[in-house]
Amino acid sequence: MDLFDYMREQNMEKESPLASRLRPTSLEEVVGQQHIIGKDKLLYRAIKADKLSSIIFYGPPGTGKTTLAKVIAHTTSAEFMQINATSAGKKDMEEVVTKAKENQGMYGKKTILFIDEIHRFNKGQQDYLLPFVEDGTIILIGATTENPYFEVNGALLSRSIIFELRALGKEDIKTLINRAITDKEKGMGAYDAEIDADALEFLADMANGDARAALTAIELGILTTERSEDGKIHITLAVAEECIQKRVVRYDKSGDNHYDTVSAFIKSMRGSDPDAALYYLARMLYAGEDIRFISRRIMICAAEDVGLADPNALNVAASAATAVERIGMPEAQIILAEAVSYVASAPKSNASHMALNEAMEYVKTHKTGPVPVHLQDAHYKSAGKLGHGVGYKYAHSYPNHYVKQQYLPDGMEDITFYHPTDIGYEKEVKAHLQMLRELAEASEE
Repeated sequence: MDLFDYMREQNMEKESPLASRLRPTSLEEVVGQQHIIGKDKLLYRAIKADKLSSIIFYGPPGTGKTTLAKVIAHTTSAEFMQINATSAGKKDMEEVVTKAKENQGMYGKKTILFIDEIHRFNKGQQDYLLPFVEDGTIILIGATTENPYFEVNGALLSRSIIFELRALGKEDIKTLINRAITDKEKGMGAYDAEIDADALEFLADMANGDARAALTAIELGILTTERSEDGKIHITLAVAEECIQKRVVRYDKSGDNHYDTVSAFIKSMRGSDPDAALYYLARMLYAGEDIRFISRRIMICAAEDVGLADPNALNVAASAATAVERIGMPEAQIILAEAVSYVASAPKSNASHMALNEAMEYVKTHKTGPVPVHLQDAHYKSAGKLGHGVGYKYAHSYPNHYVKQQYLPDGMEDITFYHPTDIGYEKEVKAHLQMLRELAEASEE
């Protein structure tokens, strides 16, 4: 490192955001995540003993993934190297591997490589690292906000221990805010600031488990608030509200939190809980989710989970999808709320969906029989010579517009896929089909 690099690094440390400056350097300073770094836990013991294997930290933003990696950097005897997946290329990885081989061969020293946002590495980049992780040249520490089982190479996963970090609790956030205000070495203690109890409560609540958001807000508050007559900076509720005007929502349209929220949204509609469904709708709208995406999920739920228990649910959902495209936000949210409330409150039956699944499984596992000759197309010249359509009975020519005849291929006459329930309108469907069967039996007597 030359003089200019040294000065730049020193200046960056002084000017870096509070959340970065306050980052712990030891396990004892870490707030939260006791389910993985408690004194009886595997990760705690591995860090203390400097016996780490490859690991992946997975969790929402601001929960301490990078913090834990930095703690490891300060406690390990291994060479610690770091790259960010958003900017690193193959050349960067080759340099790391070269350095790791030198450490291993010349000094008998291990190399830990920390890759932030590892989910942004493509398959080729992840595959390049695999043999070096496998033979121990590199101990990998990956950090990701996305579900690693979806985003990380399965071979890398099998060679790593996955630790899921959770959103920090409200009391954890309060601890960090108080530490930031009082710490004179790394925090804002030199500013002689105080925070009112209601302001502390508000910031801890609005941060929604994201330590970085809370620390950024308190730093902004201290730096922009005039001193009072007593010479102190007072962070009041009004100041806190200005510094974090919108609740932090852990939601990424392409990420894991997105899929978790959508999953909860659909399951709440399926579970006939309109309050929960509307809550998750509000979360998606608040985070800026595409209203067309939301309307498609409502239509799918109406068909899959409501089905013939209330056929009108699909009409409501489809009409809502058309309406939101024509109207747009913000009024579109009113239409979505109506559709969600209707679908969530409607009687439920997945009988038609399950019937299709059974039919698909049958087609997949059984030989495909020929279509009965009397059902085959007879609209072309000379079809009759082949017997196509001969003997077909036109249902509308019979009482109740029904006549019994073979529709399934030979050997499938007794197969039943659709089993209507006794719920909602489907109860009437069931009764109608039963009536037709009785008519068919009576005609055979």
